[in-house]
Amino acid sequence: MQESSESLRVSVTLDVRGFDCPLPVLKTKVALRSLAAGEVLRVLATDPMAVIDLRAYCAKTGHELLGWSGDAELEFLIRKGGVPG
Repeated sequence: MQESSESLRVSVTLDVRGFDCPLPVLKTKVALRSLAAGEVLRVLATDPMAVIDLRAYCAKTGHELLGWSGDAELEFLIRKGGVPG
């Protein structure tokens, strides 16, 4: 991960461990709605498809995927872009 959650100010942590596609992305979308542009969401997941799904979601919606780490348990850091949802 380029930036760790320790070096960033994480506004909200979303725990979607145990949920399979498409729930991690859907819950991430809802969580991002509650943040202001520029705030950082930390997502904890166990679904290996979350890497592909969250990358695509961020690219499509204008949010910045700062990075991710982990294998069995994944951690993602997403900075909310200036777009709604």
